Amino acid sequence: MTIASTSASMRRNILTVTQLNRETSQLLAEHFVSVLVEGELSNLSTPSSGHIYFTLKDANAQVRCAMFRTQQRRLAFKPENGKQVIVKAQVSLYEPRGDYQLIVEHIEEAGDGILRRAFDALKLKLSEQGLFDVVHKQSLPTLPAAIGVITSPSGAAIRDILTVLQRRFAAIPVIIYPVAVQGENAKYEIAKAIATANRYKQCDVIILGRGGGSLEDLWAFNEELVARAIYDSEIPIISAVGHETDFTIADFVADLRAATPSAAAEHASPDQQQWLSRFIHLELRLHQQLQRKLNQKQQTLDWLSQRLQQQHPGQKLARNGKRMAELESRLNQAIRTRLRHMTGIVEAKTAQLWQHNPAITINSHKQRQEYLSQRLTVATVHKLEQLKQRLCNSSQTLHAVSPLATLNRGYAMVINPSTKEIVRSIEQINVGDIIQTRLAHGRFTSQVKNINRD
Repeated sequence: MTIASTSASMRRNILTVTQLNRETSQLLAEHFVSVLVEGELSNLSTPSSGHIYFTLKDANAQVRCAMFRTQQRRLAFKPENGKQVIVKAQVSLYEPRGDYQLIVEHIEEAGDGILRRAFDALKLKLSEQGLFDVVHKQSLPTLPAAIGVITSPSGAAIRDILTVLQRRFAAIPVIIYPVAVQGENAKYEIAKAIATANRYKQCDVIILGRGGGSLEDLWAFNEELVARAIYDSEIPIISAVGHETDFTIADFVADLRAATPSAAAEHASPDQQQWLSRFIHLELRLHQQLQRKLNQKQQTLDWLSQRLQQQHPGQKLARNGKRMAELESRLNQAIRTRLRHMTGIVEAKTAQLWQHNPAITINSHKQRQEYLSQRLTVATVHKLEQLKQRLCNSSQTLHAVSPLATLNRGYAMVINPSTKEIVRSIEQINVGDIIQTRLAHGRFTSQVKNINRD
């Protein structure tokens, strides 16, 4: 081909700048109908027209962007330079200047921004469903038999928790349910660990936690699956995720939120020093109560012993003997009084007799005197005999009921030396027991070799 023909062919394919930009713009619009692009906002401009102009850049490149005023009502945040965003846009070319640009339809925050909106949406949803209500919160046990810990076995959180539990109350067992605390599988492992703890009921309270991190690092504890597992748990759960300023969905659903894993261990375990002080106080009170009870029982025992002594046969015999002596003394006194009275009468009659002095009257009175004297003597003797007979009968009766009389008739009295009780039935003794037998004269000790229940 000649140079002339080549030049003529080139003139036929020559485009104007306007044509080039228009065709390029159409090509871009047809090929990139809608794209999602992530980058950092810079060179943000908001002129009076209401449109937004900015540059979207990353470490190696940048692209101009424009967002028209009609699209801004759907913005969920205020765009600022330096923010990482994701834009939904159409690739375009600004024909007058030939600038390649993006026509932005929507902007959303990248990374934490998306997660934060998901966090707020789930928080609102679960709150409306009542998962955060105080009425569903369970009380922590005062003295748990065992404490469960759901966390990573290699993280700093487990070391902090175990250190605090060892210091607070080392005797309480700790059951560790190892799980991943971040990543795709973390939520499934955490929910499964909560279900496992509830199925086997090996602990009374659960600490769920991990150390600090970004919102993305802590995201496993913002998953709805984990939140519902916490809500369904019959075992109280303490949430201890991240640092004091970090809040997760798990914190709102849990029965108690602790600022740190160490604080969670403080809440879950009792203070052994306080319990020891309480035990010492209770021991002192118990000792005082027992001493007071023993004193009361000792007083009752003394009173019963005194009553037993009063009812003892020896005491009863002594009282009856004293009564008999009193009766005998009164009888003798009555006889002497009667004799003095009768003697007075005789003397009075004798005086009367001597005053009249007639022989017949004297003799008559003398005979009557003798008669009365005889009657008096007989009556006195008779009365004495009656009284002596009564005394003899009383003595015989007293002797008959005396245990000594019973022993004289060949009977014996068996006593259990250990209890000092009189053995009245074989039910009171066993083979091999030592017993003491009292006879009318003396006593002896023996051992039971055989018991016959006939």
